Amino acid sequence: MMGLTNLNSTHLSSAKITAAQDAISALENALAEITTNLSAEERKRYGSINEQNKLFVNKVYDYSQSQPNLKSPEVDWDEFNRDYSSRNSMEGMISRLESLITRMNNAKTLHDYDNYQSALVEYSFSTYKAGTSAPGFENKYKDLKQFFLKNSTSTAPPEEKK
Repeated sequence: MMGLTNLNSTHLSSAKITAAQDAISALENALAEITTNLSAEERKRYGSINEQNKLFVNKVYDYSQSQPNLKSPEVDWDEFNRDYSSRNSMEGMISRLESLITRMNNAKTLHDYDNYQSALVEYSFSTYKAGTSAPGFENKYKDLKQFFLKNSTSTAPPEEKK
């Protein structure tokens, strides 16, 4: 039985790759002023707002909008609203980027699989040709054979780390 190959035969043109890279650069530049590197300690200290606390913030925002007469004068409401708006904008962009990353990882996985299957076919061919003493194939076979270190259960190469 022949394995599945060419699970993803759709490829971006070099112009589209350049356009995507340029778009990523533009996004990095557009967001440069707000991107912050937090230490592990800072992330732990400031990252304590969980889903329940987000609901709490949303409820405070709702009250500030629907019943402004009940707002505390000690809160900088202009800054609160800017933070709230920025957070919502970032959450939406993060969601879109995570979805895009998932789709790109899926496409990459299929390309990796296709490459690996083709490489296995090439290795089998080289093994056969080396057995017939065809010129050049013995060295190629020996060079490729190193990726198939034998162990007790398998002769397949180790899986790629992501």
